[in-house]
Amino acid sequence: MPRVIFHLDMDAFYASVEQRDDPRLAGKPVIVGASPERRGVVCAASYEARAYGVRSAMPSRTAQRLCPDGVFIRPRMDVYRAESREIMARLATFGGQVEQVSVDEAYLDMSHAFEVFTREAVVELGRQMKELIRAERQLTASIGIGANKLLAKIASDHGKPNGLFCITEEEKVAFLRPLPASAIHGVGKVTAEALARMELRTIGDIQDYGGDLRAVAGSFATKLKAYAFGDDARALDLDGEVKSISAEETFERDTDDRRILIPALKEQARDIAAKLGKERLAGRTVQVKVRYSDFKTVTRQTSVEEPFEAAETIYAIACAILRREGVVDRPLRLIGLGVSGLVPPSAQMVFDFDGVQKHPEPAQGVAFGAAGRSIAINSETVANL
Repeated sequence: MPRVIFHLDMDAFYASVEQRDDPRLAGKPVIVGASPERRGVVCAASYEARAYGVRSAMPSRTAQRLCPDGVFIRPRMDVYRAESREIMARLATFGGQVEQVSVDEAYLDMSHAFEVFTREAVVELGRQMKELIRAERQLTASIGIGANKLLAKIASDHGKPNGLFCITEEEKVAFLRPLPASAIHGVGKVTAEALARMELRTIGDIQDYGGDLRAVAGSFATKLKAYAFGDDARALDLDGEVKSISAEETFERDTDDRRILIPALKEQARDIAAKLGKERLAGRTVQVKVRYSDFKTVTRQTSVEEPFEAAETIYAIACAILRREGVVDRPLRLIGLGVSGLVPPSAQMVFDFDGVQKHPEPAQGVAFGAAGRSIAINSETVANL
């Protein structure tokens, strides 16, 4: 029996829910996140806003400069999670195993439904899934289909938005050749840069390379080579466990001194980013925890639509949370940082409406400043916390 894996990715999920629930937003550049006046970050953007260069994890003020007519909407995470449950329940009616990767993304193993993997048969089932979601939830999804998770994910990326794309076993090697190395599961920014220094910029370059990849990818080298040829034996992860990576620091003396808090937060962001890189993961949610001298503990979090893995982005989102919530208003006993919603690193690809592959600009960061000064990250300087 062949493996038949579907990857479903809802199109601009947060923004699409907002546009569905408020018809006045249809066709407008919707930006889900903090208002520009609050110096927060973008959680998600509609395709109309993305056309102006707006991306998740970008400072809201930057988004407003890029898209002056953008409509800023405060996130409604409870609504998005409820909508996610509705969509996943409908996927379950098709009878396959479902691995929910995030609030808007899932893999389905539909191998039981096919004796032979043919494009016509699997695409027809994908069409039925899309139509069910459109008819009952008034939302669009992109679906990719392949013989494994790697190919299914790449196929869904290729078809967005509102796409349905299949990569067959016969065509997989040729299809993968022109794609950037970063399209491979587990190849994040650092590994992609290391490969580029070896002139290995495309998947085809990796396919043709006869040398030892361990100097670049370590123990991942064998899988990297296999992935370059479209081979992926990973099963769906069905345990439903919520995974996260976190770090925290308890101070010897309670403090609200930014000269102490800023380095602590930056170091935590670097530690988390290093662990993400080691595990070849990215995150979608940043959580900040603070504890006061009376042991009262406060946690706040923000989720964004596009996965992140860089320390600068983790730090930037954490700072936006702290500014937004105003929780550093008295000395702290502890400050902590966590990342959850873990997924494979972003393929670093965006396809425009004609299916042409493009590379997005990196999200610009923000900072929370020490008393009397501010810190610039990725050319974005903001005022004090």
